[in-house]
Amino acid sequence: MLRELLDLVCKENTMWARILSGGRGFGFGFRVPRECLRGVGLGIARRQKRHASSSEACMRKTALFDFHRDQGGKMVEFAGWSMPVQYRDSHIHSHMHTRQHCSIFDVSHMLQSKVHGRDRVKFIESMIVGDIAELKDNQGTLTLFTNDKGGINDDLIVTKTDQGYLYVVSNAGCADKDSANMKARLAKFKAEGHDVELEFLEECLIAVQGPSMAKVLQPGLTDDLSKLTFMTSTLATVFGIQGCRVTRCGYTGEDGVEISVPKSGVVALTERLLANSEVKLAGLGARDSLRLEAGLCLYGNDIDETTTPVEATLVWTIGKRRRQAKDFPGAEIIVPQIKAKTTRKRVGLVSTGPPVRQHTPILSPEGKVIGEVSSGCPSPCLKQNIAMGYVDVAYAKNGTPIQVEVRKKAVKAVVTKMPFVPTNYYSGH
Repeated sequence: MLRELLDLVCKENTMWARILSGGRGFGFGFRVPRECLRGVGLGIARRQKRHASSSEACMRKTALFDFHRDQGGKMVEFAGWSMPVQYRDSHIHSHMHTRQHCSIFDVSHMLQSKVHGRDRVKFIESMIVGDIAELKDNQGTLTLFTNDKGGINDDLIVTKTDQGYLYVVSNAGCADKDSANMKARLAKFKAEGHDVELEFLEECLIAVQGPSMAKVLQPGLTDDLSKLTFMTSTLATVFGIQGCRVTRCGYTGEDGVEISVPKSGVVALTERLLANSEVKLAGLGARDSLRLEAGLCLYGNDIDETTTPVEATLVWTIGKRRRQAKDFPGAEIIVPQIKAKTTRKRVGLVSTGPPVRQHTPILSPEGKVIGEVSSGCPSPCLKQNIAMGYVDVAYAKNGTPIQVEVRKKAVKAVVTKMPFVPTNYYSGH
């Protein structure tokens, strides 16, 4: 969705620039008088402004919306929310700053929830593939909502807190679907006499990502960050803002945290973090290229309701106990695939020539269609084109030469191990 939006914006800007400069972008063979162009331009501008105002009014806004605009954020629609795609710095600059220093991402559009009650683990495990019961207090895991056909309804993080509840974060684009699924399951569980309650949170969520994150955040914490390892979580006061949940995780491949913070304190916290010269704001554009370099899936692109965890090479998310019990949605389809394999598999690839985008055909060396790209972009770190997609399993081995079809031409590519850029998750000293 984000990639298509960025492409559309670029095309529209180019088109209007050609029209308003009197160029021959449409090949009409005549020039429009300058005074007419001026009128057309003003009309277009007014219509675009009215359309933008109308569209913007329909979009949801995070508590940082005004702050983003004050900081030069270029706002776009994403999953029904108005979110910054970038700021005054270029997308590439934001990407590299995150890899080398530290960036703040507003991810408040994500769905945050808590599951309370004696049967909370049984409740959440009835919808996902992960083994939540085996987690230690304040430990979390990436897991998957699956459906009866073995497809992935969403990916999410579940943390087993020491406060008597599970803390759940899932994707903004699936918020309506996920909340409806959880509410329906809740009604069923309560009707059966189980002790479980569901709470949807209004807190904001910011991600602080990059190698200097700990140096930036530690002065504002009483907790020792060196003891907070990857995928663990704690309740804390952060730079004077009480009631924050700090989880060491992220979507960039770098060391980082996600901080769930009360709406009333999110602007103050963000400003306090930005007071450090190491920290800059980053938008959805950088977040997308960072996660792709890290080999992380984007729901709706790389995984969806027709993709099984085995096809997506996400078998590691399925707990051993859960595989044996086959007690999660779609288990009768998914578990046999683990041993029998599948006909297609998600792989990484590197290509030459023009960048590849979602839906680009993947070809065998002989030119036969063997799959399709699900995500792709030029890598700012590697200075070459990277992508992930699904191919016939016969071509899934790393190092396999393949081709991609770009602008009706076959371009050389090779199947490549992911992550493309080494990850730097913090596992302790």
